[in-house]
Amino acid sequence: MASPLLSVRDAHARVIAAFDALPAEMVSVADAAGRVLAQSPQARLTQPPADLSAMDGYAVRVEDVPAAPTTLTLVGQAPAGGSYDHALKPGETVRIFTGGPLPMGADAIVIQEDTKADGNKITILEAPIIGRHIRKAGLDFTAGDRPFAVGRTLTTRDVALAAAMNLPWLSVHRKPRVAILSTGDELVMPGEPVGRNQIVSSSGIAVAALVRAWGGEPTLFDIARDDAALIQDRIAAGAQHDLLITLGGASVGDHDLVQAALKAQGFAMDFWRIAMRPGKPMMFAARDRARVLGLPGNPVSTMVCALLFLKPAIDRMLGQPGDLVTTQPARLAIDVKANDIREDYVRSKLTRTDAGLVVMPHALQDSSMLSVLAWSSALLVRPPHDPARTAGDTVQVIDLSVLPGAY
Repeated sequence: MASPLLSVRDAHARVIAAFDALPAEMVSVADAAGRVLAQSPQARLTQPPADLSAMDGYAVRVEDVPAAPTTLTLVGQAPAGGSYDHALKPGETVRIFTGGPLPMGADAIVIQEDTKADGNKITILEAPIIGRHIRKAGLDFTAGDRPFAVGRTLTTRDVALAAAMNLPWLSVHRKPRVAILSTGDELVMPGEPVGRNQIVSSSGIAVAALVRAWGGEPTLFDIARDDAALIQDRIAAGAQHDLLITLGGASVGDHDLVQAALKAQGFAMDFWRIAMRPGKPMMFAARDRARVLGLPGNPVSTMVCALLFLKPAIDRMLGQPGDLVTTQPARLAIDVKANDIREDYVRSKLTRTDAGLVVMPHALQDSSMLSVLAWSSALLVRPPHDPARTAGDTVQVIDLSVLPGAY
């Protein structure tokens, strides 16, 4: 008797419970974009380190310019990278440039457009205000600040800030090493001769791209033919990684050899049937610290299951929660029939209107049709036993356009 179907949420919970955060490693700040912080770094300096000019102009004492015009005596200059190291005396001004340190005693900057120069006599044409055009010390950050929390995926903006904080190295979680194994006599790689009974393998390439985009390091094995000993050898090699992804061969047919090979290698099967469409024959197995996620062979099923289970597993190894992808409400563009016992991820087009999001399911939902998935910008999520819906009803969708990693 077949085992009962596991809900998507229960399967997701079992998968993420099997993974812990990987150890930390130090990387150059120049290579840190896209990595996940394992430790929160501290700023090593204050920026700006002193009060600086925000504009090109003249540093003045406001009390010397009670009204405009007023003429002051030029006594020096303070360029960026230099300084005027004397206190301003009454009636004096210093030529200053953007980023130049404010001379002692100065409390405002008059921009050069509001002045008139005649030798060392500078006429101020607009009365200044205390603090005008001055960047105060520590305006950006101060030594000891911790702007980044553990678990943050570093953006290029973050990297720029870390570099400015004088942090040459950052502590990040090691990238998960993910092996990817496609199986089946019917598969050939792109560019190879395609026999009468063969198809071009796309799922492994797609999963490798997703692993890389989601922060992992993929290893794409050669396609394993339907040979039990060969598949066992590949599984043994894949088990040396943080996670092995198998594609196809997870059902119970005579030529679906992956489950048998896993059991022969000592793996215990956690589950292999999920109440979802597409993706019912997905499995998860473990042996000691080795983990295997068996994705269905149909390419659309592969992609949907990768989003729901592979990404959370990678997130967990990167020290993140590993939550299911979030949904948001949208209105149906057409009527849809009642759903059955499986949670359905319907390939759809999402349109933004003045009234909100509108979702249009594609007429064809075959799990082999990559063209439909490529056309789609959303997955309409229909719970088990969801009743028939009419156009205008509010439903939940996954917006593919906002997912990380160019899904």
